[in-house]
Amino acid sequence: MKSAALIPARFASTRLPAKLIQDLGGKSVIQRTYLSTLDTGVFDEVWVVTDHEEIANQIRQVGGQVFFSKRQHESGSDRIAEALDQVDAELIVNVQGDEPFQDANSLKSLVEVFQDDEVQMASLFHEISEEEAQNPNAVKVVLDEKGDALYFSRSPIPFNRDKLPNLTYKKHIGVYAYRRDILSQFTTWPKGELEQIEMLEQLRLLEKGIKIRMVKTSHQPIAIDTSEDLERARKFLKNL
Repeated sequence: MKSAALIPARFASTRLPAKLIQDLGGKSVIQRTYLSTLDTGVFDEVWVVTDHEEIANQIRQVGGQVFFSKRQHESGSDRIAEALDQVDAELIVNVQGDEPFQDANSLKSLVEVFQDDEVQMASLFHEISEEEAQNPNAVKVVLDEKGDALYFSRSPIPFNRDKLPNLTYKKHIGVYAYRRDILSQFTTWPKGELEQIEMLEQLRLLEKGIKIRMVKTSHQPIAIDTSEDLERARKFLKNL
């Protein structure tokens, strides 16, 4: 099955303006994300999907493929769906543009679950402590016996009623893999009630009855949202 990584790269950002073109060890954040995704060797194609000429130019400078989105989009999934006319892969993986250090093993495991014909969509998680689970910015997920997501929430789930010791929680990592037709359908559906309450787009799929297979990883990505995150990424890069 031919696979493509699509990296949505919106120029505007709130907490760290123009974060994707900030310097990260001699290359920009978006260049690092593109190159690390390419270097995993997992994908047949890697594209950056952007709304801004500066980001497009930076990717062209490192020999990358760019799709220039012409419409306004609410989410990265909407943005990459616009590029499907130019990308002919059956399996589409949405790689976050602000996560410059991609992990080959995690992405390989994510793609491999589609050998099961029942899997229509998949994503990643890693385990965190109960203390970390209190942070609403850490999205938690609970699973059924097959490893499919039952629910995602900003609240700590499951609720530890009896105060069981050493309970671990599953933190969702926002890398999504879709069969092509599911991505096309998803972006035409209106927001569901749960999605609007929690502000989590993956709930739209669960509300429509689409299963999301969750793949465990030990990799903890560095997502760059603030200047502090950028400094942490710079220190990480120096220690590689």
